[in-house]
Amino acid sequence: MKNCKDVRPDICDQYCPTCTEKADYLRSKLGEVTGLSELFKVLGDETRTKILYLLSLQELCVCDLADLLEMSLPAVSHHLRLLKAMRLVKHRREGKQVFYSLDDQHIVELIKQAQEHFQEGR
Repeated sequence: MKNCKDVRPDICDQYCPTCTEKADYLRSKLGEVTGLSELFKVLGDETRTKILYLLSLQELCVCDLADLLEMSLPAVSHHLRLLKAMRLVKHRREGKQVFYSLDDQHIVELIKQAQEHFQEGR
């Protein structure tokens, strides 16, 4: 019969935490990621990621986004509302048109980092 180590070398053979001296400190650091899972949920949708990518290239109106993504205006607007709620995009009105852009440079860096990471695995 195979040993557990042979079948699953990525798990411990027994429960024996090694970080007990820093456990309280490490637990206190967990609060720093509060809300990040919501951000990643929003980014986890491919359409929203495409919208962010296009907006990283240039400012676009809702009509442009709908045309480029081959989607309806209401569908694009729905995605933009979510992205705006997460402070990922901002908008400005020019007459009857509403133009969107990324809220700040952090989003561009996040997209670039994710692209680089994805390309490394290929």
